[in-house]
Amino acid sequence: MKKNYYLMSDGILKRKENTLYFHNKDGKKPIPISKIYSIYSYGSLSFSSQAVHLLAKEGVPIHFFNYYGFYDGSFYPRETLLSGDLLIKQAENYLDHEKRILIAGKFVEGAAHNMQKVLSYYKIENGIGEILNDLGSCREITEFMNVEGRIRAHYYEKMDLILPDGYKMEGRSRRPPENMINALMSFGNSLIYSTVLTEIYNTQLNPTISYLHEPSERRYSLALDLSEIFKPILVDRLIFYLINKKMLQEKDFERDLNYCLLNDQGRKKSSKNMMNA
Repeated sequence: MKKNYYLMSDGILKRKENTLYFHNKDGKKPIPISKIYSIYSYGSLSFSSQAVHLLAKEGVPIHFFNYYGFYDGSFYPRETLLSGDLLIKQAENYLDHEKRILIAGKFVEGAAHNMQKVLSYYKIENGIGEILNDLGSCREITEFMNVEGRIRAHYYEKMDLILPDGYKMEGRSRRPPENMINALMSFGNSLIYSTVLTEIYNTQLNPTISYLHEPSERRYSLALDLSEIFKPILVDRLIFYLINKKMLQEKDFERDLNYCLLNDQGRKKSSKNMMNA
């Protein structure tokens, strides 16, 4: 069975026949190509051209993350599951305003539904449903984004009712995150985005044609659309679990005056638990 591999340290990826080897300060680790679904690199990674050839041949993407744990980019092998018919339909649904806003609304509804599920699990009353009712009057994508933003702001306020003292979110901060919960959320969201991108690669969908987020150069915006649905149940539930069970503590974070980040130990704990979510 194939699985995701997480490379948390600096190293070099080399190939010998049909096996990749990850070389780092601790030695050499074999990774049979037949066992790899995708690779996530959180350190400085170098790789040989032969390793790239093998990854491309087997259709294995690599996702790269920067010092802050944010998604930087991907090695995206040449697509093999191509469908001109589906590409045309994707584009038609984007260009047809009525179809686009229908699809965009479903992404907002899906994300809101999962936020409600998370809060209901912890018996937290919320007004997400009332805000969601405003979708019915939305006619422009900016209006859908506004409703989605209001729902998230309300949801983030309620999250602090679940988190213990010392670990409050106190609003969303991103680049860079200002506290432990924001650091953990940014790390998890980047991981979900790249995971969704891998799944899109294994379909005939084009990752650059999206409906809620505006398509633009240099980003796979369909992955942004789809990630919105999964963040509450895969990232936020994990945050509550790791913090409330004291599986992540202050020692797992690196703090400075203007930012807070997961350290190597924190990233390993988080990615390991997310793999099993």
